[in-house]
Amino acid sequence: MTEKKTILLGAVAYDPKVVTIWDGIREHFHEEGVPMDFALFSNYERQVEELLKGHIDVAWNTPLAHVRVRQRTRGESLSLGMRDSDRDFRAKVLVRRDSGIKSLKDLAGKTLAVGSSDSTQARILPLYFLKKEGVNLSQVNLLPFDTDLGKHGDTGTSEIDVIKALNEGRADAGTLGDLIWVNEQAAGHIDSSRIEVLWTTPGFDHCMFDAHPALSPGKIEAFRRALFAMRWENPKHRRLLELEGLREWLPPREDGYRSLEEALKEQ
Repeated sequence: MTEKKTILLGAVAYDPKVVTIWDGIREHFHEEGVPMDFALFSNYERQVEELLKGHIDVAWNTPLAHVRVRQRTRGESLSLGMRDSDRDFRAKVLVRRDSGIKSLKDLAGKTLAVGSSDSTQARILPLYFLKKEGVNLSQVNLLPFDTDLGKHGDTGTSEIDVIKALNEGRADAGTLGDLIWVNEQAAGHIDSSRIEVLWTTPGFDHCMFDAHPALSPGKIEAFRRALFAMRWENPKHRRLLELEGLREWLPPREDGYRSLEEALKEQ
């Protein structure tokens, strides 16, 4: 196995389980005859820079990092694959039942808790979609939680902060992604007698494997072959797929990032 043949993948270490996931996926790739290794980064900004410099071959990117890579390479970067759970992701606008908010227009004059400034699902797109729905954000009091910046919302910490603000009455409404909403409900952290969903955003796509534009066709084919060979029916694969929050790896698509591209232009 030579260094040249090894695919070097970048991932952000937002949680200890990341090591377990990529150790397992590396082992799977080797079993498929595809030498692969991974490098962990503390933030997506550094990961994007190292991908663009060609220091890593592939990056497991958030939607924000994916769009930035596409923009920086003028659309020449290579999208290799995504999770089934990355398609048609959505965000929620939650409200306190005692806030008097019955429609989006009622957000005027109220306090809206939002996630970190680099979180697609907890801030960037919810605010973009609210504006598209006619909400004048200058009339809304934003309560931002800029926790874990650089992780692009992966940790979910800022969304937990949004829920806490709602529970404590420091905010009348709040934005967060579907995943944290479902997980926090399951954990019993949502008091449904106090908090309800006011509105759900249109769908958008989430994470993507991005490759450097100059990555060799051989490495591209090998990466895709090994990735799409993972099967839910295989118990060994299933453990990794569950940790990464999917049942099936799917081919890439770009349409689901259009709203984020527009939101970033407006910013």
